[in-house]
Amino acid sequence: MNKTDEIKPPLPEQQQPVPGSTEEMTPRPDHGEESYKGSGRLKDKKAVITGGDSGIGRAVAIAFAREGADVLISYLPEEEEDAQETARWVEKAGRKAVLVPGDIQDADHCRAIIDKAVKEFGRVDILVNNAAYQMTFKDLAEIEDEEWDRTFRTNIHAMFYLTKAAVPHMKDGGAIINTTSVNADMPNETLLPYATTKGAIQNFTGGLAQMLADKGIRANCVAPGPVWTPLIPSTMPPEKVKEFGKSYPIGRPAQPAELAPVYVMLATDEASYVSGATVAVTGGKPFI
Repeated sequence: MNKTDEIKPPLPEQQQPVPGSTEEMTPRPDHGEESYKGSGRLKDKKAVITGGDSGIGRAVAIAFAREGADVLISYLPEEEEDAQETARWVEKAGRKAVLVPGDIQDADHCRAIIDKAVKEFGRVDILVNNAAYQMTFKDLAEIEDEEWDRTFRTNIHAMFYLTKAAVPHMKDGGAIINTTSVNADMPNETLLPYATTKGAIQNFTGGLAQMLADKGIRANCVAPGPVWTPLIPSTMPPEKVKEFGKSYPIGRPAQPAELAPVYVMLATDEASYVSGATVAVTGGKPFI
Protein backbone atom coordinates (compact mmCIF):
# COMPACT_ATOMS: atom_id res chain seq x y z
CA MET A 1 0.00 0.00 0.00
CA ASN A 2 1.37 3.43 -0.91
CA LYS A 3 1.15 6.49 1.32
CA THR A 4 -1.91 7.91 -0.46
CA ASP A 5 -3.87 4.66 -0.22
CA GLU A 6 -3.37 4.77 3.55
CA ILE A 7 -5.48 7.92 3.91
CA LYS A 8 -8.50 6.97 1.82
CA PRO A 9 -11.63 7.31 3.98
CA PRO A 10 -12.95 5.86 6.12
CA LEU A 11 -10.10 6.93 8.41
CA PRO A 12 -9.86 5.71 12.01
CA GLU A 13 -11.97 7.87 14.30
CA GLN A 14 -9.59 9.82 16.54
CA GLN A 15 -9.32 13.01 18.52
CA GLN A 16 -6.45 14.91 20.12
CA PRO A 17 -6.10 18.04 22.21
CA VAL A 18 -5.07 21.21 20.35
CA PRO A 19 -2.56 21.64 18.69
CA GLY A 20 -2.20 17.91 18.04
CA SER A 21 0.79 15.62 17.58
CA THR A 22 2.07 13.78 14.53
CA GLU A 23 3.08 10.80 16.67
CA GLU A 24 -0.51 10.24 17.81
CA MET A 25 -2.05 10.21 14.32
CA THR A 26 -3.29 7.03 12.66
CA PRO A 27 -2.10 6.65 9.98
CA ARG A 28 1.02 8.78 10.29
CA PRO A 29 1.20 11.54 7.65
CA ASP A 30 3.77 11.36 4.87
CA HIS A 31 5.98 14.48 4.74
CA GLY A 32 8.24 13.17 2.01
CA GLU A 33 10.77 11.76 4.47
CA GLU A 34 11.50 8.80 2.21
CA SER A 35 10.31 10.14 -1.15
CA TYR A 36 11.29 13.76 -1.80
CA LYS A 37 14.38 14.06 -3.98
CA GLY A 38 16.05 17.45 -4.19
CA SER A 39 18.05 18.86 -7.10
CA GLY A 40 19.66 22.03 -5.71
CA ARG A 41 16.87 24.40 -6.76
CA LEU A 42 17.21 26.40 -3.52
CA LYS A 43 20.96 26.12 -3.06
CA ASP A 44 22.15 28.26 -0.11
CA LYS A 45 18.77 30.00 0.29
CA LYS A 46 17.69 30.99 3.80
CA ALA A 47 14.10 30.20 4.71
CA VAL A 48 11.73 30.90 7.60
CA ILE A 49 8.74 28.59 7.99
CA THR A 50 6.03 29.14 10.61
CA GLY A 51 4.23 26.02 11.74
CA GLY A 52 7.26 24.11 10.50
CA ASP A 53 7.03 21.41 13.15
CA SER A 54 4.41 19.23 11.46
CA GLY A 55 2.00 18.87 8.55
CA ILE A 56 2.56 21.05 5.50
CA GLY A 57 5.28 22.99 7.33
CA ARG A 58 7.35 19.89 7.99
CA ALA A 59 6.96 18.69 4.41
CA VAL A 60 8.08 22.09 3.12
CA ALA A 61 11.04 22.19 5.52
CA ILE A 62 12.23 18.76 4.36
CA ALA A 63 11.84 19.68 0.69
CA PHE A 64 13.57 23.05 1.11
CA ALA A 65 16.49 21.40 2.91
CA ARG A 66 16.88 18.75 0.22
CA GLU A 67 16.84 21.54 -2.36
CA GLY A 68 19.76 23.18 -0.53
CA ALA A 69 18.18 25.72 1.86
CA ASP A 70 18.85 26.39 5.52
CA VAL A 71 15.61 26.54 7.51
CA LEU A 72 14.31 28.33 10.60
CA ILE A 73 11.30 26.53 12.08
CA SER A 74 8.77 28.49 14.15
CA TYR A 75 6.36 26.51 16.36
CA LEU A 76 4.42 26.49 19.63
CA PRO A 77 6.37 25.31 22.71
CA GLU A 78 4.01 22.35 23.14
CA GLU A 79 5.03 21.17 19.66
CA GLU A 80 8.68 20.70 20.66
CA GLU A 81 8.78 16.97 19.93
CA ASP A 82 7.46 17.45 16.41
CA ALA A 83 9.81 20.40 15.81
CA GLN A 84 12.83 18.37 16.87
CA GLU A 85 11.85 15.65 14.40
CA THR A 86 11.59 18.19 11.58
CA ALA A 87 15.00 19.62 12.50
CA ARG A 88 16.46 16.12 12.41
CA TRP A 89 15.35 15.69 8.79
CA VAL A 90 16.67 19.13 7.80
CA GLU A 91 20.05 18.35 9.33
CA LYS A 92 20.07 14.89 7.76
CA ALA A 93 19.88 16.70 4.41
CA GLY A 94 23.08 18.53 5.38
CA ARG A 95 21.44 21.89 6.06
CA LYS A 96 21.19 24.11 9.12
CA ALA A 97 18.01 23.96 11.22
CA VAL A 98 17.16 26.73 13.68
CA LEU A 99 14.29 26.15 16.13
CA VAL A 100 12.31 29.07 17.57
CA PRO A 101 9.45 28.15 19.93
CA GLY A 102 6.79 30.70 20.84
CA ASP A 103 3.35 32.02 19.98
CA ILE A 104 3.08 34.09 16.81
CA GLN A 105 -0.05 35.78 18.16
CA ASP A 106 2.47 38.09 19.83
CA ALA A 107 3.89 40.79 17.54
CA ASP A 108 7.16 40.97 19.46
CA HIS A 109 7.68 37.24 19.06
CA CYS A 110 7.13 37.56 15.30
CA ARG A 111 9.85 40.20 15.16
CA ALA A 112 12.09 37.99 17.30
CA ILE A 113 11.70 35.14 14.78
CA ILE A 114 13.01 37.32 11.99
CA ASP A 115 15.77 38.74 14.20
CA LYS A 116 16.90 35.18 14.94
CA ALA A 117 16.90 34.28 11.25
CA VAL A 118 19.03 37.31 10.41
CA LYS A 119 21.43 36.52 13.27
CA GLU A 120 21.80 32.87 12.19
CA PHE A 121 21.63 33.27 8.40
CA GLY A 122 22.51 36.90 7.68
CA ARG A 123 19.37 37.42 5.60
CA VAL A 124 15.94 36.02 4.72
CA ASP A 125 15.39 34.75 1.17
CA ILE A 126 12.10 32.90 1.68
CA LEU A 127 9.31 33.48 4.19
CA VAL A 128 6.61 30.81 4.43
CA ASN A 129 3.68 32.03 6.51
CA ASN A 130 2.10 28.66 7.14
CA ALA A 131 1.04 28.41 10.81
CA ALA A 132 -2.71 28.40 11.35
CA TYR A 133 -5.37 27.87 13.98
CA GLN A 134 -8.90 26.59 13.48
CA MET A 135 -11.83 25.21 15.44
CA THR A 136 -15.22 23.97 14.27
CA PHE A 137 -18.58 25.47 15.27
CA LYS A 138 -22.15 24.55 14.47
CA ASP A 139 -23.69 27.88 15.51
CA LEU A 140 -22.63 31.53 15.52
CA ALA A 141 -23.49 31.76 19.22
CA GLU A 142 -20.77 29.19 20.00
CA ILE A 143 -17.99 31.49 18.75
CA GLU A 144 -16.61 33.45 21.68
CA ASP A 145 -14.95 36.84 21.15
CA GLU A 146 -11.66 35.36 22.35
CA GLU A 147 -11.92 32.55 19.78
CA TRP A 148 -12.46 34.99 16.92
CA ASP A 149 -9.55 37.11 18.13
CA ARG A 150 -7.18 34.13 18.50
CA THR A 151 -7.93 32.92 14.99
CA PHE A 152 -7.22 36.33 13.46
CA ARG A 153 -4.12 36.96 15.54
CA THR A 154 -2.62 33.60 14.56
CA ASN A 155 -3.68 33.39 10.93
CA ILE A 156 -3.54 36.94 9.58
CA HIS A 157 -2.12 39.40 12.14
CA ALA A 158 1.05 37.32 12.53
CA MET A 159 1.43 37.19 8.76
CA PHE A 160 1.55 40.99 8.69
CA TYR A 161 4.01 41.24 11.60
CA LEU A 162 6.36 38.62 10.12
CA THR A 163 6.25 40.01 6.61
CA LYS A 164 6.85 43.58 7.76
CA ALA A 165 9.85 42.43 9.82
CA ALA A 166 11.30 40.23 7.06
CA VAL A 167 11.08 42.50 4.03
CA PRO A 168 13.98 44.82 5.05
CA HIS A 169 16.21 41.72 5.16
CA MET A 170 15.09 40.35 1.77
CA LYS A 171 16.89 41.09 -1.48
CA ASP A 172 15.75 41.17 -5.08
CA GLY A 173 14.55 37.62 -5.78
CA GLY A 174 13.04 37.10 -2.35
CA ALA A 175 9.85 35.06 -2.03
CA ILE A 176 6.95 35.20 0.40
CA ILE A 177 4.59 32.22 0.34
CA ASN A 178 1.39 32.34 2.38
CA THR A 179 -0.81 29.34 3.10
CA THR A 180 -4.45 30.15 2.42
CA SER A 181 -7.11 27.48 1.80
CA VAL A 182 -9.89 26.32 -0.47
CA ASN A 183 -12.00 27.97 2.26
CA ALA A 184 -10.88 31.38 0.97
CA ASP A 185 -13.30 31.08 -1.96
CA MET A 186 -15.56 28.24 -0.79
CA PRO A 187 -15.99 28.78 2.97
CA ASN A 188 -17.14 25.90 5.13
CA GLU A 189 -19.81 27.22 7.49
CA THR A 190 -18.45 25.15 10.39
CA LEU A 191 -15.06 26.88 10.03
CA LEU A 192 -16.33 30.47 9.99
CA PRO A 193 -13.44 32.23 11.83
CA TYR A 194 -10.79 30.18 10.01
CA ALA A 195 -12.38 30.56 6.57
CA THR A 196 -12.69 34.32 7.07
CA THR A 197 -8.98 34.64 7.81
CA LYS A 198 -8.13 32.54 4.77
CA GLY A 199 -10.02 34.94 2.55
CA ALA A 200 -8.08 37.78 4.17
CA ILE A 201 -4.79 36.00 3.48
CA GLN A 202 -5.57 35.73 -0.22
CA ASN A 203 -6.42 39.43 -0.39
CA PHE A 204 -3.33 40.38 1.65
CA THR A 205 -1.13 38.39 -0.69
CA GLY A 206 -2.54 40.01 -3.84
CA GLY A 207 -2.00 43.49 -2.47
CA LEU A 208 1.42 42.63 -1.08
CA ALA A 209 2.61 41.35 -4.46
CA GLN A 210 1.86 44.72 -5.99
CA MET A 211 3.40 46.67 -3.10
CA LEU A 212 6.69 44.72 -3.20
CA ALA A 213 7.09 44.35 -6.97
CA ASP A 214 9.53 47.24 -7.27
CA LYS A 215 11.75 45.59 -4.65
CA GLY A 216 11.93 42.39 -6.67
CA ILE A 217 10.17 40.44 -3.90
CA ARG A 218 7.39 38.10 -4.94
CA ALA A 219 4.32 37.15 -2.87
CA ASN A 220 2.09 34.19 -3.63
CA CYS A 221 -0.21 31.87 -1.75
CA VAL A 222 -1.02 28.18 -1.81
CA ALA A 223 -4.63 27.11 -1.34
CA PRO A 224 -4.79 23.50 -0.13
CA GLY A 225 -7.90 21.43 0.07
CA PRO A 226 -8.09 18.82 2.85
CA VAL A 227 -4.63 17.78 4.11
CA TRP A 228 -3.90 15.03 6.66
CA THR A 229 -2.17 16.97 9.48
CA PRO A 230 -2.44 17.14 13.30
CA LEU A 231 -4.80 20.10 12.86
CA ILE A 232 -7.53 17.70 11.75
CA PRO A 233 -7.88 15.25 14.69
CA SER A 234 -7.23 18.10 17.13
CA THR A 235 -9.94 20.45 15.82
CA MET A 236 -12.61 18.24 14.28
CA PRO A 237 -15.00 15.70 15.86
CA PRO A 238 -14.10 12.03 15.29
CA GLU A 239 -17.01 11.41 12.92
CA LYS A 240 -15.76 14.23 10.66
CA VAL A 241 -12.20 12.91 10.82
CA LYS A 242 -13.47 9.52 9.63
CA GLU A 243 -14.82 10.99 6.38
CA PHE A 244 -12.18 13.71 5.95
CA GLY A 245 -11.53 14.44 2.27
CA LYS A 246 -14.05 11.92 0.99
CA SER A 247 -16.17 14.53 -0.81
CA TYR A 248 -13.28 15.72 -2.99
CA PRO A 249 -12.98 14.29 -6.53
CA ILE A 250 -9.82 12.32 -5.73
CA GLY A 251 -11.74 10.85 -2.79
CA ARG A 252 -9.20 11.45 -0.04
CA PRO A 253 -7.21 14.17 1.72
CA ALA A 254 -3.72 15.09 0.57
CA GLN A 255 -0.57 13.91 2.24
CA PRO A 256 1.58 16.90 3.32
CA ALA A 257 4.27 15.65 0.92
CA GLU A 258 1.91 16.35 -1.97
CA LEU A 259 1.91 20.08 -1.15
CA ALA A 260 5.67 20.60 -0.79
CA PRO A 261 6.58 20.74 -4.52
CA VAL A 262 4.29 23.74 -5.01
CA TYR A 263 6.05 25.68 -2.24
CA VAL A 264 9.41 24.74 -3.75
CA MET A 265 8.35 25.99 -7.18
CA LEU A 266 7.14 29.32 -5.77
CA ALA A 267 10.38 29.76 -3.80
CA THR A 268 12.72 29.17 -6.76
CA ASP A 269 14.24 31.81 -9.00
CA GLU A 270 12.58 29.95 -11.87
CA ALA A 271 9.24 31.40 -10.71
CA SER A 272 10.49 34.97 -11.17
CA TYR A 273 7.32 36.09 -13.01
CA VAL A 274 4.89 34.40 -10.64
CA SER A 275 3.61 36.89 -8.09
CA GLY A 276 0.17 37.67 -6.72
CA ALA A 277 -0.98 34.15 -7.60
CA THR A 278 -3.03 31.63 -5.70
CA VAL A 279 -2.02 28.07 -6.50
CA ALA A 280 -4.81 25.64 -5.69
CA VAL A 281 -3.95 22.11 -4.55
CA THR A 282 -7.43 20.74 -4.11
CA GLY A 283 -7.60 17.18 -5.40
CA GLY A 284 -9.69 18.00 -8.45
CA LYS A 285 -12.12 20.46 -6.85
CA PRO A 286 -12.30 23.69 -8.92
CA PHE A 287 -11.10 26.75 -7.07
CA ILE A 288 -13.60 29.44 -8.03
